[in-house]
Parts: sequence; C-alpha cells; structure tokens
Amino acid sequence: MAATGRDVSGTAGTTELVTKCGRRIVVKCLKLVPEERPISRVTLDVGGHRDGGPGIWASLTATEARELARQLLDRADIAEHAAGPVPGTAPAPA
Repeated sequence: MAATGRDVSGTAGTTELVTKCGRRIVVKCLKLVPEERPISRVTLDVGGHRDGGPGIWASLTATEARELARQLLDRADIAEHAAGPVPGTAPAPA
C-alpha cells in the first residue's frame, strides 16, 4: 500500500532566491501520494515584502512551470538588451 500525504524530504529539490527588494522566493517540488493517483507539482512561494506586505503562493504543473520559465527567460533577455522601456510595461511616471 502506498503512503498517503505529502512527501516532505527536507531541503532536497528546494531553490531559494532573495531579491534586491528583500523578497524571498522559494521553488519546491510538492508530491502528494494518494493511492488512486500520485500528484506532483512545482510550487512557487514569494514571501512577504520586508515592510510586512503579504506574500503569494502558486502550485504549477510541470508544463505550467516550463511555460513560466520560458516567459521569465524571454523577459530577462528583453530587459538586458532593451534600449528603452521593456515592452508590456507601463511608462515611468514623469
């Protein structure tokens, strides 16, 4: 019989990033092992702002995680090589 519940294997498979504005972003793999169908997700936890603002959490399928990664890499390339405003962003206030 398979175990039921959440597979919490310490920090294995956990990636953490602290942004310049002080937010902690943690990426993990969440595994649920119900008997009828195992579930595996990539989780993204964006911690609260250092001023006490709330954080946010998301659970993504492998396909969704890959699409998010693709979009992030595309935007990073644009941000590094753009001579002006990044497409899709609002202009800076005057």
